[in-house]
Amino acid sequence: MKAHNSCLLCFIPPHILEHILETGSTDQRQRALKSLILTGQMRGRRHVLRRIKFPFPHSLKAEKQRYVYNGQFGSDLPGILERSEGDAPSGDMAANEAYDGAGITFDLFMEHYGRKSIDGVGMHMVSTVHYQQGYDNAFWNGEQMVYGDGDEDLPENERLFNRFTVALDVIGHELAHGVTQFEAGLIYYEQPGALNESFSDVFGSLVKQKKLNQTAEEADWLIGEGLFTSNVAGKAIRSMKDPGSAYNDPVLGKDPQPGHMKNYVHTTDDNGGVHINSGIPNRAFYLTAVEIGGNAWEKAGKIWYITLRDKLKSGSNFRDAASMTFAVAGKLYGKNSPEQKAVKNGWKGVGISISEKFKTKN
Repeated sequence: MKAHNSCLLCFIPPHILEHILETGSTDQRQRALKSLILTGQMRGRRHVLRRIKFPFPHSLKAEKQRYVYNGQFGSDLPGILERSEGDAPSGDMAANEAYDGAGITFDLFMEHYGRKSIDGVGMHMVSTVHYQQGYDNAFWNGEQMVYGDGDEDLPENERLFNRFTVALDVIGHELAHGVTQFEAGLIYYEQPGALNESFSDVFGSLVKQKKLNQTAEEADWLIGEGLFTSNVAGKAIRSMKDPGSAYNDPVLGKDPQPGHMKNYVHTTDDNGGVHINSGIPNRAFYLTAVEIGGNAWEKAGKIWYITLRDKLKSGSNFRDAASMTFAVAGKLYGKNSPEQKAVKNGWKGVGISISEKFKTKN
């Protein structure tokens, strides 16, 4: 097991929150500001904790161990235990969604990739729901999952976000940040950070696809579908199939994601555009999965998982990811196999070619 870096990785990107600060109502602006401030505070905590190894509780067997706590609208973590492994459903819908989502995510990684929980050695899956009052986000803090309730307490016409446990791919996305933390440890800046976000989108989408038993062709490839209320002109936070098309709303702004390197966004905001430029590797995975066909969590997902686990380093960029997924596909399915060709075509479709030198070497 590799050393981990404690981190805070929020689901709602800062460009959405910043747009709400400019255009939202008083209540909407206050919530966006709260989320932005908390993110900054927790990232400061990350710099203090990143060198510390925590003795995380583990299950010695390859079994799920889920613990869902009720934050009771406060900031103390984890809160009051609401439901633990094997308990019957509670009367709290958010707690049940967090419990079920963690289990579905565990099952995907265990059944298809042989991974024992988030850290690979049986880490307990801890979640807190009802974090703060009107908190419009969800995050992995390096140790556990935390979910806000969105705008459920606002007047109906001002609500932008539903509770954050409502979307299974949000749960899968954030828990996958934990997997990345214990494996490649991709630094949260520019292209490595965009890859960090993209791998979480990949596995978040695969968790949802597996639950719905959808093929790559049948899947919607939306991330965070169901999170927006009917007041928002948008279908999701991101689209892996068509980056830049997920939303276009007067309060939230327009989805800024590019789907090709020719439109790569150079910015100092959002840690160098980690939530923006992740659209490029997202589309590369979508193109790969559709060309391979069938269930995306099987072959395409396995290629991406092994690449994350065994090949990528903390500073890996898009071209590194392209080269490594190509190499892994060749090792798993054979040189010049349809699967390896699909990986090559997927990255080519977003403007990233795999060098002849690398192909010869591998």
